[in-house]
Amino acid sequence: MSRLTAVAALIVLCLGLCLPAQARVNLPDFSELAETAGAAVVNLSTVRSVNTEDKLRDFLKNHPRGGPFEDFLDQFQRRFKEEAPSKRQRSMGTGFIISKDGFIVTNNHVVEDAEEIKVQLRGKDKPLPAKVIGRDPELDLAVVKIENGGDLPFLQFGDSDVLKVGAWVVAIGNPFGLNNTVTAGILSAKGRVIGAGPFDNFLQTDASINPGNSGGPLLDLDGKVVGINTAIVASGQGIGFAIPSSMAASVIADLREHKQIQRGWLGVSIQDVDENAAKALGMEEPKGALITSVMEGEPASKAGVQVGDVITSVGGHEVKDAAAMLRVVAANRPGSKTELGVWRKGKAMTVTATLGQRDAAKLGAAKTESEPESKSASLVGMTLRPLKAEEARAVGVPAGKGLLVAEVEPGSPAADAEVKAGDVLLEANQTPVNSLADFSKVIEGDARKKGVALLLLKRGQQNLFRAVALPDKQ
Repeated sequence: MSRLTAVAALIVLCLGLCLPAQARVNLPDFSELAETAGAAVVNLSTVRSVNTEDKLRDFLKNHPRGGPFEDFLDQFQRRFKEEAPSKRQRSMGTGFIISKDGFIVTNNHVVEDAEEIKVQLRGKDKPLPAKVIGRDPELDLAVVKIENGGDLPFLQFGDSDVLKVGAWVVAIGNPFGLNNTVTAGILSAKGRVIGAGPFDNFLQTDASINPGNSGGPLLDLDGKVVGINTAIVASGQGIGFAIPSSMAASVIADLREHKQIQRGWLGVSIQDVDENAAKALGMEEPKGALITSVMEGEPASKAGVQVGDVITSVGGHEVKDAAAMLRVVAANRPGSKTELGVWRKGKAMTVTATLGQRDAAKLGAAKTESEPESKSASLVGMTLRPLKAEEARAVGVPAGKGLLVAEVEPGSPAADAEVKAGDVLLEANQTPVNSLADFSKVIEGDARKKGVALLLLKRGQQNLFRAVALPDKQ
């Protein structure tokens, strides 16, 4: 071996020995964080009554009478009602202390309908009773309180808005009842919408989260709470979701101080603006929240907001889509005056609304001989006709207003836009449509010019827009 070869071999050997050590140096050590933050993470156990007769009723709905098991089902139902009219259901979750006097944050679904709540502190022999201070079902948050009298360790909130995708995060909780389990991973994504509620804006992480982690903290490397672990994808691994601290902190403060949520309310129904809708509305790009209905007497109505308006900003904050508008409006206090950026019939304008209080109760809130089907309706692939008097009453439409969508041709532009038979057409391109002649005028005029027809439909008790692309004129 030459001297040069020997030196090269020595360098390679040194690199082989040094690189793993260097790699280990660059990896974070979570031990101190786990020890310090873990002291403020608690186990919540709850007891609630379950009406087993309701569960039996649901079971029988899926097993109709008349089959070979009818006798068995009759005997089962009698025996079930006699011996098990109700039962006590126990469940577990996680929470974390946010003040030395014993206020604890968890998920609403952990404590909802609980008749008894016990909190197990780390290192203590016996659990302590707790009471619910306030709940927010829409964001799935709750605050409970224990009367301990001691100086408890607690966690502080960080700012999830400044946390970057790819940053290290740590979850602490009680998965499957295994107390104070620490898992680590990265922030996988932000702003996830998973259909959990009206304010979906979840952080996604690959830090292991499992049943029992609900309500536990998601921490940054400084030990600050950047999220509250809430949901998982049952069929996947490494996909967990947390409510961001930027949304949760103010809600928790409200629950702690007022025992209820103070959320702004406009009183409108909205949907996203897609490319076809933007084209029909004369917008340069699809953005904002399209107003599909305005509740009479509510803040938006008083401010002059109209069906077909697009809300592009709220209080100076840009609104990218319907979900963003919900979050921004809700973040404002009831009674506050808020400027709304509005796009109306090709022009930008501003209106001022005095927000109300968001309340769950408000949220509960064939061809005729005289007028044959128009060619315009055929063009987009649907059959339209005036509503009969009894039909108009049934759907809550004034007599003489709107047209019934009697049929939708499969594969047609209307079908592609998800127009359905039974819908009531109220407007086309923001023009009232009360006859087939009205519809033809819009289609052959403004809609033909833009290449798209924006239809305002009434479906059940809801209004919604559908943008129908017109085929090229032959």
